[in-house]
Amino acid sequence: VAQRNAGAASKSVRPKKPAEEPAARGPDVDSLGFQAMDRNVPGLSHVILQKLNMKSYEDYKSAMDGRKSGSDFGIRTYFDMFRKMEDTFKFCAECKKLPDALPDPKSLRRCKRCQNVYYCGAACQRANWPLHKKFCKKLKLVALDRLVEWLVFTGDIPFPTETWTKPARDVEGWEDWFSMQEQLEEKLGAVLAGRYMTLLWANAGKPRPEDGELRESVRRLVTDFHSRPLTIGLGLRLFGIDPLAKVLTVHVVGASHVETLNTRLTDYDELTRMFPGHRGVEVVMVGVDVVDGPVMRPPLAVPAPWGRVYLSSYKGLYHDFWESHVETKLAARPDLVVGFHPGFHACPELLAGWLPTLLLLRDYCLPVLFTVYSEQELKSSLQILVELETHIMGYAANPFASLRPEQVYSSPNKAPVYCSSYYIALLGPVASAVPAVEELEDGD
Repeated sequence: VAQRNAGAASKSVRPKKPAEEPAARGPDVDSLGFQAMDRNVPGLSHVILQKLNMKSYEDYKSAMDGRKSGSDFGIRTYFDMFRKMEDTFKFCAECKKLPDALPDPKSLRRCKRCQNVYYCGAACQRANWPLHKKFCKKLKLVALDRLVEWLVFTGDIPFPTETWTKPARDVEGWEDWFSMQEQLEEKLGAVLAGRYMTLLWANAGKPRPEDGELRESVRRLVTDFHSRPLTIGLGLRLFGIDPLAKVLTVHVVGASHVETLNTRLTDYDELTRMFPGHRGVEVVMVGVDVVDGPVMRPPLAVPAPWGRVYLSSYKGLYHDFWESHVETKLAARPDLVVGFHPGFHACPELLAGWLPTLLLLRDYCLPVLFTVYSEQELKSSLQILVELETHIMGYAANPFASLRPEQVYSSPNKAPVYCSSYYIALLGPVASAVPAVEELEDGD
C-alpha cells in the first residue's frame, strides 16, 4: 500500500500515461468496497467495514481475535459473519448492477460451477459465459480459499513446521519446501478435522468440498502465509547477506494492514527454520497504514535477540522514520529493505507519495527487494525505476510467490494474480557497483 502525502520531492517523475480504459468497467471502490487489484490495493476498505458495521481495521481485528464480541457489530452468529463477508462480492458480473439496483435484491444468483461470481438473471449469465468460462475453474479456487482463509485468523493455518533439512540455497521453491515437512498429510488432516473447519462449513452457506480440494486449499494458504518471510530470506541470499555472520535488520517499507492485520509475533519464525543458528533478525514494519496489535512496539536500538526473529513497527512514512529513528540511532540501519507490492506504478499520486522513499533508498545505496503481482506491473515498475536512475541488479519470477489465486475484485472475469509473483532487486544509483556480488547470484 502506497505511502501518502510524502511532501515535496526533489524531482517529479511520471510514468507514461496509460491507455484509456474501455467504457464498460466493474463497479469502483466506492460502490463495491474493494480497491481493484488493477490499482494494486486488494483487501478491506471502509465500505466493506461499513457493511460489517465496523469503523476500522482495528474493529475487524478485534472481532477476529475475540477481543470484541461479533454482536457489537451486528454479527450474532458465524453464519452472519460469512454472509456479510460474501455480500461484499455480490454484483452482476455482466451488467455490473448491485443488489440495491435490482427490483428484487435477492435475485442475484451465484454461478454453480465456481460459486464465486453473481448474475442478476439467465440473460446476463448467458451473455457473460463466453468470457467467464475462461476463468471459471480458477475462480472456484479463489472462492474456496477466501473462506478457508478464516483458519489463518483462528490459528489453524499454518501448521507447525520444522527446521529446514536442506541449505537455503538448495530449496528452489514450494515443492522443495513441502518435501521437508514431516508428516505433512497428518498435519493437513488435523486442519481438516479441526473444530473451526467444521464450524466454517456448517455456516458458510455452501456445501463442504471434498477433502482433496480442502487439502489443496490449505496448502495454497500455507504458501500465502509463509511467502513474505521466505521472500525476505530470498532477498538476503540474493544480496549475499549471511544471517549466520551477524545480527540483521530488515525494514518492510510501505507496510499496511495487509502485512500487520492480525499479525502474531511468531509469524516470521520461518526465517529461523530457514537459517538455523542465525545471530538474530529484526523485521521492522514501516507504513502509514500499520495496524495496532502485537507488532506495534518500537524498533530495537540494540541488536535483536540471538536466534530469534523480532517483529516491531513504526506507523508513518519511511523517510520520516529514517530521520527520527535511523539517523538518531533509535533504530538500526537496515541490512535489507523489502517492499511487498509497493504500487508506485499505479498512478501519479502513489508515485509522488513514494518518491522521497525511492530516492532515499537509492542515495543511501540500501539493498532493496520489491515484489509485484504481475508481469504488467513488473514492466511499469521497472520503467519508473529506470527513470529514477536506480541500479536494477535484476528481476525474475519469485520462487516463493504465494500459490493462492487472488481475484480482481471489481472485474472478476480476469486471470487471477498471485502475491509477490515477481521481484526486483535494487542497489543504489546506476553508477554503483557491488563488490563480490554478481548479478543476482546467491551469496552462499
